[in-house]
Amino acid sequence: MPKSRKPFDYFVITLKGLAMGAADVVPGVSGGTIAFIAGIYEELISTIDQLDTGFFKVWKKEGFKNAFQTYNISFLLALFGGIAISILSLAKLITFLLEVYPLLLWAFFFGLIIASIVYIGKQITNYNVGVIIAGILGIVISYYITIAEPVQTPNSYLFIFLSGFIAIIAMILPGISGSFILLLLGSYAVILGTVQRFVDSLVATDWDAFKDAFLKLLTFMLGCVIGLKVFSKALTYLFKNYQNITLSLLTGFMIGALNKVWPWKEVLSFRENSHGEQVPLLEKSILPTDFDGDPKIILVIVFTIIGFLTIFLLERFANSKEKNEY
Repeated sequence: MPKSRKPFDYFVITLKGLAMGAADVVPGVSGGTIAFIAGIYEELISTIDQLDTGFFKVWKKEGFKNAFQTYNISFLLALFGGIAISILSLAKLITFLLEVYPLLLWAFFFGLIIASIVYIGKQITNYNVGVIIAGILGIVISYYITIAEPVQTPNSYLFIFLSGFIAIIAMILPGISGSFILLLLGSYAVILGTVQRFVDSLVATDWDAFKDAFLKLLTFMLGCVIGLKVFSKALTYLFKNYQNITLSLLTGFMIGALNKVWPWKEVLSFRENSHGEQVPLLEKSILPTDFDGDPKIILVIVFTIIGFLTIFLLERFANSKEKNEY
């Protein structure tokens, strides 16, 4: 039976959704990481896993309210509501921060992921050969994703559906960025541009543009829903039967992802975004001494520490709240 929650608890869950949505907009940062450190990761995948047509059977027998509670729908609505609000409203803010304060923003994310690695890694209770191999495999896969060259793909409904199916799997995996997967697939600019056109056409009451954007977003979301349902079942099974190996794999994913969020980069190639602007596509991590411009070493260190302490304080808060409940 889902947890009994008060209205304020759902407000906090919505805030966590806002954080997940903001993270998912940025290529290289995983919303799954935010979910894990916020203490809602396992509840999220288990709730999605149990969601099926049985909801309507419970509704028919016991009423809508009982069905709503049994399937933890309030949790999903609060969380995904926050994610949706964040993606629709904060995408421009995150883009602005990446353009104006890239070193400081990446430093914050770098500190956040380091703390997340420590947080998840220390939950591994038994180290053996399988656990170590899983960790190494996670590092290799995640690192390769950060250096892989994106492909160019057609702007078709089928590919938009497949993009949603694949990207949502990455979005719920700590350490693997769904946005970066979209970038690798060549559909990041298409999806982000569609989100912006959806909002702009709604404001301008341009119904032709709205219809086109709505259908593409609906196709993408359908891919996301099916991908979530398929993969959540696998994750739930792994957590129940191979928890240490799964945690080691996720920790490896995050260690490999550190290459993507390393603040100092050298741009190797560019891509055109949804506004026709040239933005970095392939980048290489370099030492601050080799950085072209002011490396802001002191500020980067400060924001890395802030990112680290953010997770540390969240963990302390979650642990103290859990103790008070018992």
